[in-house]
Amino acid sequence: MKRLLSIEFQKIWKNKASRVLLLTYFVLLSFIALIASIKFSIGTFEIRIADQGIFNFPYIWHFNTYVAAFFKIFLAIVIVSMMANEYTYGTLKQNLIDGLSKKEFILSKFLVVASFAIASTVFVFIMSLILGYSFSSYNELSIVFTDLEYLLAFFIKLFAFFSFCLFLGILVKRSAFALGFLFVWFVAENIFYWIVKFVILGGDDKHKNFGDTIIQYFPIEAMSNLVKEPITRLSAIKTIENAVGGAQAAKDYSIHFSQISIVLVWTFIFILTSYYILKKRDL
Repeated sequence: MKRLLSIEFQKIWKNKASRVLLLTYFVLLSFIALIASIKFSIGTFEIRIADQGIFNFPYIWHFNTYVAAFFKIFLAIVIVSMMANEYTYGTLKQNLIDGLSKKEFILSKFLVVASFAIASTVFVFIMSLILGYSFSSYNELSIVFTDLEYLLAFFIKLFAFFSFCLFLGILVKRSAFALGFLFVWFVAENIFYWIVKFVILGGDDKHKNFGDTIIQYFPIEAMSNLVKEPITRLSAIKTIENAVGGAQAAKDYSIHFSQISIVLVWTFIFILTSYYILKKRDL
């Protein structure tokens, strides 16, 4: 396993574009800390974002994992490029000639995917601890380590998304087409959702949740549902909503085992399908 990872990371690090994207990704993750310095004025009032409780424990675990997930596209590019380069430069054939089996080859790729997800999760964990202890009003250990399930959901979300990207890279062979296919899939899921909800069902209140029930089983939406938006959890936002539109229905921000299970099933499908394609393809 160590040998496989060593081979893959040598390939990635020797590629200048991949190296730049990796460094950019972690630099951008660090920029979450800059949110603390943002200030804006409303009339005579000056508001600092950090004072609104976004870095309070345990809320910070939800906020940081949600924001950090937006930057995953940088690693997605590295992953699809990693696979495309295997075909472009013939390193896949050379690895097989040198004695690497197709099973070991696909395992090495998913080990890289897992490594990216683990490194991202650990980075967000450390950064959240630093920011939390710097700005949080609550520092008791029982509070600090509450809601760590958001980190687990973040890891699963990244691992699933990167597995999907690797699957597309193997399927399409070209990084640009693979990323294009990813975007098309995202758009297709949303179009399907609106067709089901408003065309087929006509927006009938009796069936208003039917479209939501179906779409949650699609891969991109399932990953997105693992860490829901945290902004409306803030007391300031709730106060504004109540003042403008009255009491709102309670939103469920929790992470459910059923949602994790859907994503894990898709991840398993991506891994098996990737191996099947590579095993059957004439290289």
